[in-house]
Formats: sequence, structure tokens, C-alpha cells
Amino acid sequence: MSIAIVTGSAGLIGSETCRALHADGMGVIGVDNDMRATFFGPEASTAGVCGRLQHDLPRYRHENTDIRDFAAVEAIFARHGKEIGVVVHAAAQPSHDWAVREPLTDFAVNATGTLHVLEAARRHCPDAVFLFTSTSKVYGDTPNRLPLVERETRWEVATDHPFHERGIDESMSIDASLHSIFGAGKVAADVMVQEYGRYFGMKTVVFRPGCLTGPAHAGTELHGFLSHLMKCTALGRPYTVLGHQGKQVRDNIHSADLVAAFLQVIAAPRCGEVYNIGASRQSDCSMLEAIALCEEISGRKLEWTYRETARIGDHVWWISDITKFQRHYPQWRCQYDLRGMLSEMHDACLRDETSGALAP
Repeated sequence: MSIAIVTGSAGLIGSETCRALHADGMGVIGVDNDMRATFFGPEASTAGVCGRLQHDLPRYRHENTDIRDFAAVEAIFARHGKEIGVVVHAAAQPSHDWAVREPLTDFAVNATGTLHVLEAARRHCPDAVFLFTSTSKVYGDTPNRLPLVERETRWEVATDHPFHERGIDESMSIDASLHSIFGAGKVAADVMVQEYGRYFGMKTVVFRPGCLTGPAHAGTELHGFLSHLMKCTALGRPYTVLGHQGKQVRDNIHSADLVAAFLQVIAAPRCGEVYNIGASRQSDCSMLEAIALCEEISGRKLEWTYRETARIGDHVWWISDITKFQRHYPQWRCQYDLRGMLSEMHDACLRDETSGALAP
């Protein structure tokens, strides 16, 4: 039986990946030490998800390991060696704001931790498929140099620009831009994953999503835009919009759709490849548009305030061009639109409140 190692296994993408690979008949080793609770507080803890994985998946084994500890990471890989057929590296410190508070920790987790997982894989299972969840933030603020036009509820790229119809493709440079501390660490990890593919011939693939979401997302003020927004709307909590008149645009991809893309690559891997990934125009929205839809779905008004200062290096407009991935993997399509995602999150929010899973 082939084994998959999934880092960040109790997070949004990691847990979805564990379930999908387990359903495919693989043994799954989950690596997660609940750093999310350290980053964002107890409400963001992934301990409950970890417990459910252990309960639900008979071939799941959990490793409470910090990816900053190379000896511990390598020991996991050494125990299983070439039985390991897939490595999905989804562990990360995911917040702009938190990274500024502790740059050393952010870089150690996002960049050095990625190198630890890569090197352990190279030493013990070099033929395994290695998938890395990077971020659109590797482009820094370069997207903000696009010819943006202000509309009533959103910023939009000019209609005569090549990116208008499909979004931003992989030709955009990651150089000479303001990345944020978080973005710089993810650039280092992203490029290293590519390098292990190109230099060592490993089957490494980098995914650069915009916003990841889904009902299992433990959204907080510092991370998890749609999840936190719906939680605040449904439960009557205040929300703060940061800059750009609330008209900043993102495309959003459901965790199940991203993991479906993972499965496509695992079945037909490539070396050192990079993909912008998202739901593109199927699930794009501005902050104002997202608020309106959350209010419509929940039947409640959101209490929100506006702060003029935007996050440093943040995108005003990001929509992923997924043409390249669909050309390489033509059977993949996103199944979720924005309303479907938010409706799922609304229902999950109410279930969690009823069960007491959400702290006040």
C-alpha cells in the first residue's frame, strides 16, 4: 500500500487532502502540531479536525511534529522510505499581519520548513509526487500596477487588458515588487520547490491560489477572509474592512476543488511545474459584494466598520487565470461557485454554534 504524507494535515487543505487520499486507498501520515492555535488563538485550533481524522480514517496516523525540526521531519520520512508515493505540503503560517509580528517564526515555518520537507523527501522518497500549496502573494503588489478601473462595488481591470477575461497568468513577474514579509517567505519556499523539481528531477508541482475556503476553514480576523466574514455575519460579530473602499477583488476556490486538482496531478505528475489556481471568474467577488451575499444568505445585517489603511503589499485585484492548468489537466473543473461556498460555510457556522464548537 502506498503512503501519503500530508503536512498541515488538520488544516483546511490538509484535512481535505487526507480524506481524499484515504478514499483512494492510501495510508496517510498527517503532520500537524496545531500551530494555528498559536498564530490565531484557541478558536482557530485544528485539534478538533485532527481528532475527527483519527476517528474517521482507519489508515490515518498522526504525527504531532513541527516542520521546523528537520531531525523529526526526516525521521518520519525515514520510517516509510520509498513506500511514500505522495507528499502534500500544506503546512504554513498564512497571515500577512502575523508575519510582521514575528518574521523569524514566519520564515522558519514557511521557507525553512518547506526546505526540510523537500530535503527529507529527496533523501528517502525521491520518486514521490510532491505538491506544494504556495500563494498568489508571491507576485507581491505587481497586480496593483494593472490598469484598474473603479466600479460601483469593485475594482476591475480595464476591459481592453489581456487579463480582463481570464485573470492573471503565470507570466507575471515575481520580481521588483513589495511582497510583505509573509509573501517573501512564500517566494523562497515556492522557488525552492521548483528548484528541487528542475535540479533534482523530482515530481514537484507548485499551486498558487488566491483565496482558499470551505466549511472546514477556521477563519479568524487575521486569516480566512470568507470564513471569518460569514462567521461574523451569521453570529452577529463586528467586522473590519481594510482599505481600497472595500472594493478589493479576489477569486475564491473551495478546498474540495483544489484537492481535486491535486488528484489530477498525482495521476499524471510533472517536474518543477507552477500553476495559478482558483475558481477564476466563477467565484470572484469584492469585499462589498461578499458582504452583501453573506447578508442575503444569512438573513442578517453585518455590523462592519471601515479602516482606510490597507495591508502592506496586499492585492487590489486578483483573479487567477487557470488556463494553463486546464490545458495540462482538461478533465478538471471547479464544482463550487461563490454562493455555494458561502451557503456551506453559513450552515457549518450554525452547526458549530449549536454544538458549542465556536467560542464566544
